[in-house]
Amino acid sequence: MFELLLLALLLTAAWFWLDSIAKREIAINYGRELAQRCNLQLLDETVACNIIRLGRDNRGHAQLLRIYEFDVSANGADRMQCNLQLLGKQLQTWHIPPYAQADSAASNVYKIH
Repeated sequence: MFELLLLALLLTAAWFWLDSIAKREIAINYGRELAQRCNLQLLDETVACNIIRLGRDNRGHAQLLRIYEFDVSANGADRMQCNLQLLGKQLQTWHIPPYAQADSAASNVYKIH
């Protein structure tokens, strides 16, 4: 009986580890897409899952809710901390703070995004 319990625990841990790797890749893709929409560069190695908890989808099914933090840069010298929230594979919410970006027509003119 103990061996079966240990095997179930090991299989659950392996599933969770593989699922976490897959969800991090999804978070990187969402982060890259969001950064590109805002004319920012995603700093890939900064994507990290900070919070994991249970959540419910729109049908009431329990799924893992993961909150990822990542950094983006407007010009390569600055860093802004952003986050996104995944429920299963679905993007639920995201946040990229407002930033100033040089206008391409005049380098001394800045737009606030």
